[in-house]
Amino acid sequence: MARKFLSGNEAFAEGIRLSKPQVISAYPITPQTIVVEKLSEMVENGSLKAEFIHVESEHSALSCAMGASAVGARAFTATSSQGLLYMAECLTYAAGGRFPIVMMNANRSTALPWNIYGDQRDSLSQLDCGWIQVYAKDAQEALDLALMSYYVAEHREVSTPFMVNLDGFVLTHTYETVDVPTEEQANRFLPAFESDHKLDLDHPCNLAFSAGPEHNSAFKYKEHVGILKAKGVVAQAEEKFAEIFGREYTGLTENYRIKDAEYVLVTLGSIFGLAKETVDRLRERGQKAGLIRIRYMRPFPAEEIAEAVRNAKAVAVLEKDISFGYEGTVYTNVNSALQKAGISLPTVNFIGGLGGKNISGEDIEEIFEELKEGYRGVKFMGIGGDGQWRR
Repeated sequence: MARKFLSGNEAFAEGIRLSKPQVISAYPITPQTIVVEKLSEMVENGSLKAEFIHVESEHSALSCAMGASAVGARAFTATSSQGLLYMAECLTYAAGGRFPIVMMNANRSTALPWNIYGDQRDSLSQLDCGWIQVYAKDAQEALDLALMSYYVAEHREVSTPFMVNLDGFVLTHTYETVDVPTEEQANRFLPAFESDHKLDLDHPCNLAFSAGPEHNSAFKYKEHVGILKAKGVVAQAEEKFAEIFGREYTGLTENYRIKDAEYVLVTLGSIFGLAKETVDRLRERGQKAGLIRIRYMRPFPAEEIAEAVRNAKAVAVLEKDISFGYEGTVYTNVNSALQKAGISLPTVNFIGGLGGKNISGEDIEEIFEELKEGYRGVKFMGIGGDGQWRR
């Protein structure tokens, strides 16, 4: 295992190299560009044996990946923001076709106003498309998820496309020390791709067909079950990963100082690091603050979240997203989880970081102060340019 100083994008590209995709369909878009640039260099220098196809659009990129997967090839593509939205038609095709494509999405704000900086509105707007969705917290996890995503997506009980999300610029372009596994380790972890959903002259089958009302629901139900099955396969993948690489992950969520927490913050992505530091400061002052990072938005960790906050006094959800006219998408999912578990406690939704606006440690401290005051509902963070909070 080698230690390297890499950006999140470069670390993820190393993870994809170790996963040995056979087809890479590439259409660069900021802040994802470095991933496919690095992969093109790897193909050129021979460190990765793959067909690198530079297509004319994001729609074509995912269409190309589906074609590759349909003949039994391991496929990879990447996108961001408007590119992901341009792919939207193909997302449901890939899910319905049970093509276990892995796609990296560099989280970026969506237009208008035009903005290249990071929030999570792009991926969260596509939660209902039938893809597994995971959110990395740092470059090391990004690399590791590249390997684990193929393990989970290609498992026969899952057979579902997998979207790995990295916060734009904050994670994609930030450099840190990363442990890069050897090829021998990666080969021990990730088996060769074998698919039941492929074109095969010896075993003919119908792919990407039409289905009317009589049969359509059955196929949609199988998609749903595939994502639910992913929960167990994630646990299986992480256990094997820890045995081979020595790094442990915690399933669909990651909890921090949650056992005796009275006030809990729920979030996802790279903001977790700053939130941990803030929780530590509050603990030093005697405040029982706790933190939950949602790693997987699909399958959603409803039981894990409910169990973690069962004894809390209040819960806040901080997210870089808004479902216009209502509330944050993550907040909706968290409230649903608590309701189903029969847990009734105050919850507050904080919308922040839109368009890449900075979220400070002081902002997170104020979130915990708001929790103690007992406010319920939705709050926007710092919208007037003066740093003041608005309801």
